[in-house]
Amino acid sequence: MMPDLDGFEVCRQLKQNLQTHDIPIIFLTARVEQEDIIKGFELGAVDYVTKPFNHKELISRVRTHIELKAAREALALKIEELQQANITKEKLLSIISHDLVNLFNSLMNFSLLLTESEELSVEQQNKYLLMISQSSNQGYHLLKNLLDWLRNQTGKIQVIPVSVNLKWLIERNIEFLSSQAKNKNITLCSTVESATTVFADQNMLDTVIRNLLANAIKFTPNFGKVEITSQQQASMMELSVLDTGIGIKPEDIQRIFQGRYYTTMGTGNEKGTGIGLNLCKEFVEKNGGNIGVESEIGKGSRFYVHLPLPT
Repeated sequence: MMPDLDGFEVCRQLKQNLQTHDIPIIFLTARVEQEDIIKGFELGAVDYVTKPFNHKELISRVRTHIELKAAREALALKIEELQQANITKEKLLSIISHDLVNLFNSLMNFSLLLTESEELSVEQQNKYLLMISQSSNQGYHLLKNLLDWLRNQTGKIQVIPVSVNLKWLIERNIEFLSSQAKNKNITLCSTVESATTVFADQNMLDTVIRNLLANAIKFTPNFGKVEITSQQQASMMELSVLDTGIGIKPEDIQRIFQGRYYTTMGTGNEKGTGIGLNLCKEFVEKNGGNIGVESEIGKGSRFYVHLPLPT
């Protein structure tokens, strides 16, 4: 019954504001008309108490509505967790039924050609062996990502930071991915010095480097270049993976690290699962760092990671 701004209008404004929308509102008023009670509930109130009132009853009503709000929030959180679990399950089934099946089909077909064809030239045999090797490497990369992703989703992965030699870890991944780069005539190199170290979980960092290099190769056309560099910045080490690839659209950059399994076809029609960059972001952040990207269409991209230095 206040002038200009009455209780009904206050309730309406609170319910229209996203910051106050979920706060339970109880009307405590001398207005006892049926239409006023109905109007209060229609505006979003959870209760309507008329004067005179009993103090103990009012406190009990307040406690009840606080408990109900907490129960609703807990239920909403559980529903969100179940929805995320369903997304994880669907993603897992998609990878197993599509990506892994295709890889195994490729391995079996090339193996069958080698074992059953008696008139293959040495050149043809080497071609099939290279394809088997590449499919095997892709399968290993996919399975490793899948296992890391599942362990991370279930919270069963631990961070064990140690002093890691970056040059050694990078060279190991360059060797692992060399056949993929060679298949597209891509120059794959590193300028990271032998004394460069970071303080991070070695297995997680291995996954990050492997995924960033594999992505760079995937989106770089034939006869391009992928280079990995490092530069110390205060108490952090910046690790950069640069490519001369097709680049990323500005609107797509916003989607890359948002946990929605964003993926597109590579320059050689390579397929992806979309979990690689999600893993990179989660693993880098678990190690106290951050990850980002700079890109220009037609000129290439630079993915960079900042990680702590050993103390």
